[in-house]
Amino acid sequence: MAMSNIDQVTNLHKNNELQLLCFRLEKGRDLYAVNVFKIREVVKYNGTITIVGHEPNSLVEGLITIRELTIPLIDMRKWFFYDPAIPSKDLRNYAVQREKNEDDIIMICEFSRWTIGVRIYEADRILNKKWTEIEQSTGVGGSNGNGKLVSRTRYYDGKLVQVVDIEKMLVDVFPWIEEEKNKEMESIHQIQTTKKVLLADDSPIVLKTMQAILNRLGIAHLDFINGQKLLDYLFNPETDINDIGLIITDLEMPEASGFEVIKQVKTNAISKHIPIVVNSSMSGTSNEEMALSLDADDFISKSNPIQIEKAVNKLMLR
Repeated sequence: MAMSNIDQVTNLHKNNELQLLCFRLEKGRDLYAVNVFKIREVVKYNGTITIVGHEPNSLVEGLITIRELTIPLIDMRKWFFYDPAIPSKDLRNYAVQREKNEDDIIMICEFSRWTIGVRIYEADRILNKKWTEIEQSTGVGGSNGNGKLVSRTRYYDGKLVQVVDIEKMLVDVFPWIEEEKNKEMESIHQIQTTKKVLLADDSPIVLKTMQAILNRLGIAHLDFINGQKLLDYLFNPETDINDIGLIITDLEMPEASGFEVIKQVKTNAISKHIPIVVNSSMSGTSNEEMALSLDADDFISKSNPIQIEKAVNKLMLR
């Protein structure tokens, strides 16, 4: 099962729409979803899994090879029961359960310049939604806590579909990614500017990282959990637009996507001078081309401190 082609997804974004692949982690149980654009394909797999460690608390099952590509395999159900506060917790009993002779069902996910295999119970259908139909999850994470669910919407029959914060999964599974980011953070320097940054992202983990980077750069910032909240602030008559030096926005957000933010800011005479940087884990070149074709000024791969410093220097100090 291959996912949408790039032109189709680009058009969806232009219309403030998205496609979600729905899936389950247990037979007949809750529906979860991931943006189709982060999934290369869904495959049945009965090949070997090269075990890289036998720790009972490991989130990585091992390495699998699909079409000559060797990638780590993560069991999403185990991650749902993972608690960063108890890193030594035994996760073996929480794996996706399959009958003995059944193949594994694996989503091949591509985002933040990573490719990983994610084990699920079954893939369901693709939902077409407007971003306005996506609700922010409050107290994100539902019964499992730890902010694993970023938003939610409704299935065809009205059932709840919960959208997984897959960036959070990457950070939990590979903590050294954050450690590398922290090292990069040490190499960036304060920037002298009286203007502030408006920042929009619906992932709490991404907002936290971005806040740390902007604080390190010594830049005042206002943070919003989706594009609509940023637009509401920007176009509020009480907001002094001359105070704003830069907008940094994610692409995928409930209510109004990053593409909608770019469109509204750049087509409005009072705000079109404000530079916009897209901060996205959907790192395909089509996204970059699309964001730039809508008049975004720069594109950075998710929360990269050095790229952010460069973008701020280039766009806020011009």
